[in-house]
Amino acid sequence: MAAMATATLTRSLSSNPKSSFPSSFHGTPISSRFMLIKSASQPNTISMSLNSLPYDLESFKFQPIKESIVSREMTRRYMTDMITYADTDVIIVGAGSAGLSCAYELSKDPSISVAIIEQSVSPGGGAWLGGQLFSAMVVRKPAHHFLDELGIEYDEQDNYVVIKHAALFTSTIMSKLLARPNVKLFNAVAAEDLIVKEDRVCGVVINWALVSMNHDTQSCMDPNVMEAKVVVSSCGHDGPFGATGVKRLKSIGMIDSVPGMKALDMNAAEDAIVRLTREIVPGMIVTGMEVAEIDGAPRMGPTFGAMMISGQKAAHLALKALGKNNAIDGTSGVGREEPELIFASADRAESEIVDA
Repeated sequence: MAAMATATLTRSLSSNPKSSFPSSFHGTPISSRFMLIKSASQPNTISMSLNSLPYDLESFKFQPIKESIVSREMTRRYMTDMITYADTDVIIVGAGSAGLSCAYELSKDPSISVAIIEQSVSPGGGAWLGGQLFSAMVVRKPAHHFLDELGIEYDEQDNYVVIKHAALFTSTIMSKLLARPNVKLFNAVAAEDLIVKEDRVCGVVINWALVSMNHDTQSCMDPNVMEAKVVVSSCGHDGPFGATGVKRLKSIGMIDSVPGMKALDMNAAEDAIVRLTREIVPGMIVTGMEVAEIDGAPRMGPTFGAMMISGQKAAHLALKALGKNNAIDGTSGVGREEPELIFASADRAESEIVDA
């Protein structure tokens, strides 16, 4: 009987894709009105041949290697990166959704070197999940244009879109970003302090994250340093490592207060995060949820558009600080094929923020 009912329901839904699904909430039906929108850059079908592997699985054997070669390759390349990025153009602290979006936008200019510092082994911050332990990611329009640029599929609704799994956004932007030759991600590395000279932020003090977390359990382990023309702080909202940039600015007297986030208000929060993304002190730009911490703006909850656009805005503020073409001034970047975004300054009304 149950099998018959299931089959009947299946036939009914397949014959009428717009029919309603039953809901556990007071028996109210939920309309099935989701339409899958595919990026033009993505293929509609996946073709796969199971008989064309370039090797024989029955007699597979790896090429021989000395263990010392593996160690030397990892060490030599990492140390070369540390030497290369010891003095760089832009350091981004925090590889969450805002930091990754900033690095992606900024690194479109191949002449700019970008170092990303992330205390976790796995970059991405909270963008691996949509909210709570749910997988879908909600992005309010018009931030979906950034998803189009990345080639990410989503379900489109009137005022927002839904990516079927947040990890699809995070893995896609990371794979595209880290393939660029002018970007280096230093994960499992913590930013312990700032370099400040003549009231200007000039870089960061770094250490292995595991060392930073265990300073009280061992003898002194001095840090290392990385200098930069611009530091972008995207540490996120307050927590064990969150909002560390603005909290450090307060503790050394460069800003007066860090009031912390107000209670949740999605509509006010996302606009405010983008609008208030700015150079907070000379040499340091704040983006993402760290903006809410320093300005007492509302928290935004599980919507991610503000993270992406705030990161883009931070990138163009960094470009401006470097004397490069940028969307803040309304000037076109070198070799840019995508439409520019024109951002209002932090002290203008939200209604003045315009999409070019």
